[in-house]
Amino acid sequence: MINARSETAASKPAFCDPLKFRRCLIPADGFSEWQRTGKAKQPYCFEVNRGELFSFAGLWETWNDPNEKALETCTILTTTPNALTAPVHDRMPVILDPQCYDLWLDPGTTDTTVISEFLKPFDARLMSCFPVSSRVNRPANDDAECSAPVEITQPQGSLFS
Repeated sequence: MINARSETAASKPAFCDPLKFRRCLIPADGFSEWQRTGKAKQPYCFEVNRGELFSFAGLWETWNDPNEKALETCTILTTTPNALTAPVHDRMPVILDPQCYDLWLDPGTTDTTVISEFLKPFDARLMSCFPVSSRVNRPANDDAECSAPVEITQPQGSLFS
């Protein structure tokens, strides 16, 4: 699973142990969400401090595939949206404050009530958002153009109603 709800991670069998014992940082310089307008979907890029590197709150786990081969996976914890992301999507990834990194990664911190204090929406005032091309929706497109701002064109109305 790519995402896990932070509000219920401590009670879900797939996430309760990783939340206690296997937390990680997932570095990023932005993330995308899609806003639905009727049948159309417009992707938006969200950044922190004008494109600075930041980290999502992540969990990791080692699983055995059907052939008993070890498979290491990770998931990003999500939370309720902040004021900037709410108009676009009903969830957002948990972005950790850099001052929390050491405690988040501390294997001695296993109390999920302490950990849960970090699992909140990031300060919207430190973020920016802009529309991007639908190129971001294709994994084959792995370049800077995916996060380049685009102009949103409004659909032109019909001449004859």
